[in-house]
Amino acid sequence: MSVQKINSPERPLVPMYSHAVKIPGLIFCSGQTPVDSAGNVVPGDIKAHTAQCLSNLTDVLKTAGSSWDKVVKVNIYLKSMGDYAAMNEEYIKLLPDPKPARTCIQAGGLPFDVDIEIEAIAAV
Repeated sequence: MSVQKINSPERPLVPMYSHAVKIPGLIFCSGQTPVDSAGNVVPGDIKAHTAQCLSNLTDVLKTAGSSWDKVVKVNIYLKSMGDYAAMNEEYIKLLPDPKPARTCIQAGGLPFDVDIEIEAIAAV
């Protein structure tokens, strides 16, 4: 089986992992935090941070040859479940219907103390 490691030119390179890994039929996208192309956490609330995470994943999906229409599973990690409703407002607005399968949990801690991280699995 072929395994292709993918890094989006739109996202900062991270030495610990690839932005995505592609195997025949599937793309596994690493979790994206609300950082801009320079690696800085964007200002704003959970809605702005959700939008940035989804935008970052859009870049990774595009580079890997997929799109949100082909996403089959999303995992969302929140610093606080108190942000659940506001995050969902942005998520519902930005993702195409029908939505993929999804899990959302409160994480004990996220990199750089951000309030959200989102990862996805997509078909090719």
